[in-house]
Amino acid sequence: MKKDQIFEFFRRLCELNPDPQTELEFGNTYQLLVAVVLSAQATDAGVNKATRALFAEVKTPAQMVALGEDGLKQHIKTIGLFNSKAKNVIALSEILVRDHDGAVPMDRDALVALPGVGRKTANVVLNCALGAETFPVDTHVFRVCNRTGLARGKTPEKVEALLEKRVPEPFRVGAHHWLILHGRYLCKARTPECWRCPVADLCSFKSKTPAPKKGKVAAQGKTTTG
Repeated sequence: MKKDQIFEFFRRLCELNPDPQTELEFGNTYQLLVAVVLSAQATDAGVNKATRALFAEVKTPAQMVALGEDGLKQHIKTIGLFNSKAKNVIALSEILVRDHDGAVPMDRDALVALPGVGRKTANVVLNCALGAETFPVDTHVFRVCNRTGLARGKTPEKVEALLEKRVPEPFRVGAHHWLILHGRYLCKARTPECWRCPVADLCSFKSKTPAPKKGKVAAQGKTTTG
């Protein structure tokens, strides 16, 4: 994808959604960090369902430590890998209390040093909490970037580096949100909905999915509403 096409790509996504936000629910930066840690290999909807009651009770690292690992597991047992995630959340909460006065450090290296926090998680926290120009690459971003030709790479790190280089102002802060939402709702893994994609003409994906026949759409609608 050429420079002018990349600008147009993000301009259209911005026009449709001027203020993209994460779909994870949280009340403060600490809850954001916990939610992102829990979201690994899980859906945002599934995490939100589990954390609503949790976050009503727990708003600080100290409160999480007091809740304890077993108490946390009861809240998040519907989320994949909940045992290891509970262990990490308690451990990182203890470190925040001990080494950071209960605050979440706004530094990538300090964040990555926390249990269960990788580069992607740190980038999400910095972007959502500070509005930092970071480019977290999850499965949706990785797929959209490679499929469209926006930033092709064999690893998330390579895709991130290309996004860092190619995404223009004024789209850098919102870029990863637009890409995630585009991948989640339109540029899906199995059957991308190319026929209603606002950037289809800019995309280099050759096997574009045609619009379903009207009868099929009607049948799908009946199934959905039924």
